[in-house]
Amino acid sequence: MCSRRTRLGIVLFGLWLASASEIPPAAQDSPVAVVVNEKNPVNNVSRAELRRIFAGQKRSWTGNRPIKLLVRAPGARERAVMLKLLGMSESEFKQYWTAQVFRGEAHEEPTTLPSNGMQREGLAVYPGAVALMSAEDVKDGMKVVRVDGHLPGEVGYPLH
Repeated sequence: MCSRRTRLGIVLFGLWLASASEIPPAAQDSPVAVVVNEKNPVNNVSRAELRRIFAGQKRSWTGNRPIKLLVRAPGARERAVMLKLLGMSESEFKQYWTAQVFRGEAHEEPTTLPSNGMQREGLAVYPGAVALMSAEDVKDGMKVVRVDGHLPGEVGYPLH
């Protein structure tokens, strides 16, 4: 019998094979949401804190729950928003995380997933997971976190 993580790996691989490489036009205009597991107690993060999270500088949520970064694959709009937040290019991001792991400052690089569907699966499995995804792809069982007090689509929301 397979473990839950092994089953997730099989599901994620199947979703990866089925994922489209093009971003649908509607998704290009949809705000990018910060999404966590529904049991995560966090409700709001600052833009600066979000940057520290995706840079691997903040490694745990309140209660010492480890943060699991789920990021979209290169070319995805959500990845571009993340890189803009970090102020990095794709190559700088890769070099940064390689160095983090090499120096022992991080145990692993963020988990890169090619679709929001795969991110939804990861959010369900990892209680400390966080992802950026198109707001229109947020489903039941996922929690959208406010950034600087704003939800996606509200005036003042910082992730575009």
